[in-house]
Amino acid sequence: MDDQQHSNGTEKAPIPGDELERVLNLSELDLDYGNLQDSLEDLNKLAAHVAGTQISLVNLIDSYTQWSVSNYGIETGQLPREESVCQYTILQNEQFEVPSLKADDRFKTKEYVVHSPNLEYYFGIPLTTQEGHNIGALCVLDTETKELTPEKIELLKIIAKEIVTRLESIHKINDLRQTLKNISDLPRKVLHDIRGPVGGIVGLAEIIKSEAQEKNFDDILDLIDLINKGGRSVLELADELLSANSQNGSNKTTKPKKYEFSTIQLREKLQELFAPQATAKDVELKITSTGDHQKLPFPKQKLLQIIGNLISNAIKFTQKDGRVSVTLHLQVADEKLSDHSHQLQIVVRDDGVGMSPEQIKKIQDDTQNLKNESTEGTFGEKGYGFGIQLVKHLVKTLDGKLEVRSQKGEGSTIKVSIPMLLKNG
Repeated sequence: MDDQQHSNGTEKAPIPGDELERVLNLSELDLDYGNLQDSLEDLNKLAAHVAGTQISLVNLIDSYTQWSVSNYGIETGQLPREESVCQYTILQNEQFEVPSLKADDRFKTKEYVVHSPNLEYYFGIPLTTQEGHNIGALCVLDTETKELTPEKIELLKIIAKEIVTRLESIHKINDLRQTLKNISDLPRKVLHDIRGPVGGIVGLAEIIKSEAQEKNFDDILDLIDLINKGGRSVLELADELLSANSQNGSNKTTKPKKYEFSTIQLREKLQELFAPQATAKDVELKITSTGDHQKLPFPKQKLLQIIGNLISNAIKFTQKDGRVSVTLHLQVADEKLSDHSHQLQIVVRDDGVGMSPEQIKKIQDDTQNLKNESTEGTFGEKGYGFGIQLVKHLVKTLDGKLEVRSQKGEGSTIKVSIPMLLKNG
């Protein structure tokens, strides 16, 4: 544990030794933090009843934020990572208990201890993935001190394992949905690929036939007719299948499924998740979607992790009364095609502290590996060193591009372009 102190006398937030791998592991699960309550509510409630506490939370911790993805006994959504108790739980192999938050120097001045709900007791169990990384914690809390028996602790550990199993299952189901969608798109792409060459053959046959008729090449005419007839039959079949496929999907373009977003839905989700962070720091956050295809569905594929890290990073390095703006634009090359020439363009601008040329070069250098490096925001928030590098890694896995423009004292602009496979509309 890092025992160095901030200038204001409070303890620095601790960083796990496997922080890089831990955050990567969490990002690979590609979870929607605002859409997990129903999936985990029963286990969360069970944990509170087993422990005999008023409150139970399932918290996931990313580079900047603790997300309460499921809660029982209290309404809460997110907390700056450095303000949380669970940041200490993810350092542990087994459990982390604080009998009295009010008597512990690390927590006695926290808002949730001094003011409502005036918490006194905390007991947390790390949520450990199959890869062995603690991505968050199951914690039970109360306004009175508690004493948990070994039997209750073992039951809480079983519940924590089941929570991880569910999170990993949600990820696998979403991956399967996307795979099935890609499989369903494959026949349409094959049909397009077939129709082009066959159409060319039919056209060529027509030209040859015209020449043969002028020169009375009867033997060639018979062969050309066969080519023409066969080619047209394939074209007709392709057109029939394409038409049926288009009709089957015609009602889906404005109704994204659970594993999809439109730019409008993505804008609303980002506003829901990150507006509290901006409000807490008195930073204006404006998110807009532009263009003619704002209702067209596209895969979620780690978009919340990519854009969320960019927004959190921008807020962190923007002064009070500053501004962070996010623009989402879906660039459609040809609405009738299902290929990767379409681009989702994401631009995040802030008027914060900016970056030096050396920092920009380091981000854009493809030979740089992700490293655990500590930084501090404009309010002394603890940085975890590789928020933008993590974004770069995720964008690269999606064959996207990341561009950075920044100047010290004048803010930053980060543009991300990600190829998108769209439905035939």
